[in-house]
Order: sequence, then structure tokens, then C-alpha cells
Amino acid sequence: METVAVVLEKPERLAVSQLGLTPPSDEDVVVDTRWSGISTGTERLLWSGRMPAFPGMGYPLVPGYESVGEVVEAGPNANRRPGDLVFVPGAQCFQDARGLFGGAANRLVTTARRTVKIDHALKEHGVLLALAATAYHALRGSDWGQERPELIVGHGVLGRLLARLTVSLGGPAPTVWETEERRMDGGEGYQVCTPDADQRVDYRAIYDVSGDAGLIDGLIQRLAPGGEIVLAGFYEDRPSFAFPPAFMREARFRVAAEWQPHDLTAVAAMIDKGALSLDGLITHRHPAAEADNAYRTAFDDPACLKMILDWSDCR
Repeated sequence: METVAVVLEKPERLAVSQLGLTPPSDEDVVVDTRWSGISTGTERLLWSGRMPAFPGMGYPLVPGYESVGEVVEAGPNANRRPGDLVFVPGAQCFQDARGLFGGAANRLVTTARRTVKIDHALKEHGVLLALAATAYHALRGSDWGQERPELIVGHGVLGRLLARLTVSLGGPAPTVWETEERRMDGGEGYQVCTPDADQRVDYRAIYDVSGDAGLIDGLIQRLAPGGEIVLAGFYEDRPSFAFPPAFMREARFRVAAEWQPHDLTAVAAMIDKGALSLDGLITHRHPAAEADNAYRTAFDDPACLKMILDWSDCR
């Protein structure tokens, strides 16, 4: 069995290549991918070669952890059936390349329990489940009864999902900071502004999804005494901060880890019930055969919130 996959052969060198697939086990499903998303966080670091030490790191590799496709084969012990539309958070099924994270391919083999069955009506929006689960995990990792996001730094897809989830889960509308003019719109029930336009210095909970470690000192200056900063982005540089201002505010820090399977299930249920909207987050689409152009656009064009690869022509 073979697949057509996006292969990062080395930093900034990408090809769409044919790879061998490992045979499926009794617990596995074979999925024909319809759409996959490009992450502008971790995948940008893989593309540039600046990814910090990470399990499974090395080239050549197949990136991607945001795939949606149809089950075409299911093992006798798999809890999925042919015809199911599923979200696949990556796969480790390639014979000739590393799977980090292994979702950008037209056919995938993965254990069925890693997949999430989704409604066919969700279509390409299903690729957003990973980011929605990331946002949900960051929120639920706090003591929800005490600390709710009052300031979110960054109005990309993750920042927008954090803001939407905060409101949906009953929290007051947060303020969202953004410095890129082309990302200022799209606030649904919450305010988006530049940091300079915001004079508040008593935030009890600040969620940073910018991935910019250089912002931490400035965020500490905006905290209320005993306030918390949640690092919910992925940071290339070593996060650090000046101790005296943090000491004076008795600042607390929390790192939001990777989402867990129950986070995916929870956000999928919210989407099904209409409690979480994914509208307006996918802004760009490219055929998978044009992956090189798609990746460059996703990383270099600030107007691109989420880039989708369409695999329909790679069968």
C-alpha cells in the first residue's frame, strides 16, 4: 500500500512524494484524506529547521496533525466503519519517512481509537478540531471557577477559538490583543485592540498564544497582584522574565500542555450542538499538489489564518 504525502526533505525543501505505508493491524483504519490543515506554529518551525528538540524529530518527515478523511478499510477490532468521516491527528505509518506529525498525506493508516468521528456536514472545517482542542485544554487546565481568560494575546485561529470558547463556556468576553492590522477583524462578542490602545493593568488571567517569548515582561506589567500568565503558544526561544516585577505582583505562570483525547471529544460535542462556531477561520485553500506554495503562503501571508490542502486530485 502506498500514499502521496507532503515530505519535508530538509528545512525549506518540500516535495509531494509517493511513500510506502505500513500494513494495517486489526485495530487500525485506512483513511483516504480529503483535507488537511497547515499549522503556522509547530509546522513553521519544522519548515524553517528551528524546531527545538522534540521526540521523533528528524528529516525527511511528513508534517501535519489536522486531517479529515473517509474510512475506506477498518480492521475487525476497530471501532470505525467504512464510510465514516473522521478527524485524524497525525499518523505514524510511513516506511520511508518520519511521521512528525504525519497527517499530510492522501492515505493514512492509524489506530481507530486515535480518530474522532465527525458529521459529514462539517466537511473541511473538521481540520480545526486540533486547534479547538488545544484552546479547550488551555482553558480547562485552570481552575475554571476562579480564573477565566481576561486578556488573550494574539488573534490568529487559536486566539479566536480561545475567545469563542471563553464566551461559550460562560466567561465574560475577554480582550484580545493583535498588532497585525489584517487580523483585527472577526471579533465575535469580544473586543480586539492593539496593546497600546489598552490601558488596563489589573488582568487576573492573561493567555499568550503569540509564541513570542519576548512579550512576557510586558505581560507581567499588566497583571493584577496574584494574577496568572498562561503560556498557550509554542515558543521557539527560551521563555524568561525579569524577576522583580513578577515578585512584586506575586505572578503565577502555567504552561498549557498538548490536548488530550477527551478534549477532542468535548469540542466535537460543542461543535455538534452549535455551542462553538468554526466559521471564518479557514481563509485559504490549495490543491495538495501545490503544497510548496501553500506552505509559503501559510507562513508568510498575515492575512492567512488557516490554509487547507485539498487532496481530491491526489488519488
